[in-house]
Amino acid sequence: MKVYRSRKSGLAIRESYDRLLAFWSCETKERDVATAYGTTHVIECGKAESLPLVLFHGVGDDSALMWIYNAPELSKHFHLYAIDTLGGPGKSVPNENYNKEFDDIRWIDETLDRLGIGKAFFAGVSHGGYLVQAYTLLRPERVLKTISISGTVPVGGKKLSMMAMMKIFLPEALFPTDKNVSRLIRKLSGENYSVFTDNPEIMTHYKSLLRGFNNMAMRYHKLHAFSPEDVDRIRDKVIYLVGTEDPFERLGGRYVLERYHMNAVFYEKAGHGLNHELADEINQKMISILQCE
Repeated sequence: MKVYRSRKSGLAIRESYDRLLAFWSCETKERDVATAYGTTHVIECGKAESLPLVLFHGVGDDSALMWIYNAPELSKHFHLYAIDTLGGPGKSVPNENYNKEFDDIRWIDETLDRLGIGKAFFAGVSHGGYLVQAYTLLRPERVLKTISISGTVPVGGKKLSMMAMMKIFLPEALFPTDKNVSRLIRKLSGENYSVFTDNPEIMTHYKSLLRGFNNMAMRYHKLHAFSPEDVDRIRDKVIYLVGTEDPFERLGGRYVLERYHMNAVFYEKAGHGLNHELADEINQKMISILQCE
């Protein structure tokens, strides 16, 4: 499965990835761990003796971009493991098994095992929020506490998710000119969209992702709708952080959270890039939630 549309686009994305990682302003270590589905790339930072916090990014982005405004502060309190999703545009490399039999839970199991993590905190943004919820449901013995950012309870299934993505991302994502990239970011964000648009390195990287990432590479990640019983099983372990201007929440995400009485915190005038837009506030909220365990 080709993750990038061309070798040239893949090189551009990886070079930009490295430049973004240099802006994390904390000491990092990059590792590649083998799993049945390919090599998983992991960015580590924080003191080795701190409790582990495993991080998952969303579809169409990567760890270097997702946690640029969060890792420096979170790494003072936790040992961070930022995972590049297999099939995503980071540095993880799928193998031939990824196309045939990919299973998110087995992949996460094997990644944690290779990293020597038995039990951890988990946090994810957007699709990463789905992954940490699914892992909390199916591997509760390995999860201390979970934070889902810019996501909701996955009870609607894949059809709803794809419809929402098409409505939000098109037509700008199809024609990623500088102007359209800026317009798309404004559609996705709240009033603090300048944390993206005023950062030239982020804008360069995001434009490279839109131009060079093969979105079909993520189709092997199956989104499974939760039953009401599943939702009951994760309710006490998952905290949701959500921006009120997030277009996904406006299409029903907030309604689902409230309908199922989930533990959610809503942030006014913030969008889908909540952990970027209100980085200081979200960092402190995450630390508070996890240190209460």
